[in-house]
Amino acid sequence: MGCCVSTSSHSTCSTGSNGDTISPTCLEIGFCGQKSVRRTFSDHVVSLHQLPSLPNRIFTNGKSKSSCIFTQQGRKGVNQDAMIVWEDFMSEEVTFCGVFDGHGPHGHLVARKVRESLPLKLLSFFHSSESGRNGSGKTCFRGNINLESGESEKDFSAEDKENSMWREAFMKAYKAMDKELRSSHPNLDCFCSGSTAVTIVKQGSNLFMGNIGDSRAIMGSKDSNDLLVAIQLTIDLKPDLPTEAERIKRCKGRVFALQDEPEVHRVWLPFDDAPGLAMARAFGDFCLKEYGVISIPEFSHRVLTDKDQFIVLASDGVWDVLSNEEVVGIVSSAPTRSSAARMLVDSAAREWKLKYPTSKMDDCAVVCLFLDGRMDSESDCDEQCFSSATIHSGNPVESDDDGQKHEPSLQRNFTVRSSEQNETYGGVDIEDGTSVAEDQNWSGLEGVTRVNSLVQLPRFSEERPNS
Repeated sequence: MGCCVSTSSHSTCSTGSNGDTISPTCLEIGFCGQKSVRRTFSDHVVSLHQLPSLPNRIFTNGKSKSSCIFTQQGRKGVNQDAMIVWEDFMSEEVTFCGVFDGHGPHGHLVARKVRESLPLKLLSFFHSSESGRNGSGKTCFRGNINLESGESEKDFSAEDKENSMWREAFMKAYKAMDKELRSSHPNLDCFCSGSTAVTIVKQGSNLFMGNIGDSRAIMGSKDSNDLLVAIQLTIDLKPDLPTEAERIKRCKGRVFALQDEPEVHRVWLPFDDAPGLAMARAFGDFCLKEYGVISIPEFSHRVLTDKDQFIVLASDGVWDVLSNEEVVGIVSSAPTRSSAARMLVDSAAREWKLKYPTSKMDDCAVVCLFLDGRMDSESDCDEQCFSSATIHSGNPVESDDDGQKHEPSLQRNFTVRSSEQNETYGGVDIEDGTSVAEDQNWSGLEGVTRVNSLVQLPRFSEERPNS
């Protein structure tokens, strides 16, 4: 299928070096001679201070036209999880979803900053890539019509081109996000603080995914017997994965597990038993960026089918106590779709109390995206006490007190849950995040329970000179 790109007289693309300021063009699908322009989510420049007033964008507990989201603070201090659903992301058929799990003294601020900035960067770089390929907003053709056969020549590569543009956008957006955290926020110390990210873009029947860290995305889909099964969409990028450990050791970082946490591999500085980061990729954590921890996302693309029912994104507070199959069962059995995310978080909280009564429950954040685009009636939602689709700033759920009274504890927790299943996943190429090996055994499906992403801060973290 060909694609035409047109712009109105005032919708010129403007892209900053970090992708903060964007003005999306209008996209229309069709061949030569068709002229059916469809308005996108905005015809004006979108900047950070305008985000809270945008429609179809939710980031606190609530629901939208096709999703519901919910987060609950654990027992470690301030809630360091953040989440977002942005419908009509670049057109009516595009939805962006993300979950971000912060760690370290300022992890909650890092997660929120990533939530606010990363979608804009992704959108900006995608349009920059598209403008470069299509002639800066002029009408373009991905295939020529063969009038005799009725087929489009070279049209079979259209999907590959779209996939390539999204891959490039994800890579550049994640890189720009990490660069901004390092250089543009002197009041936001990311030296020993950081965040995971699991993000998806649903564009029609195409699903584009990028993730770093150990937050996870799964999908509930029906098999050949019409039974609902769980499909894991992303890999938990932890230091025990062979390619991740190899890269870290090659950069002089150390990877090992503590004796009281034999199944929780962590990343350590070469000269100090700190910070003990329990993931191999993250935003921030600049004390480890020279020693193998990277922010390059694992990118993947999937074509959705009628069998696919819903997608769940969640932080590790959920995955540490619930399996993929249990999560799919809970979401599918929710009395209303708008209550699915909250029901899942409540179930995780109960499991924490039952399985680990002496452990501090981790923060939980959940996004449930229903692929048929339907949600409950307003009456059903009112019964579940959820908010409307447009969430404005100033919500009491988020309080930017910098966590002075509720700093996350960095004391080690001794709870470990053994992995019950091992799945086979592909390796990761550190240059572009693509899978390069299909025969390595990952332990990322079930994972292990560990409350703290960091063990302790480096001894020199308070005395380091300003960069």
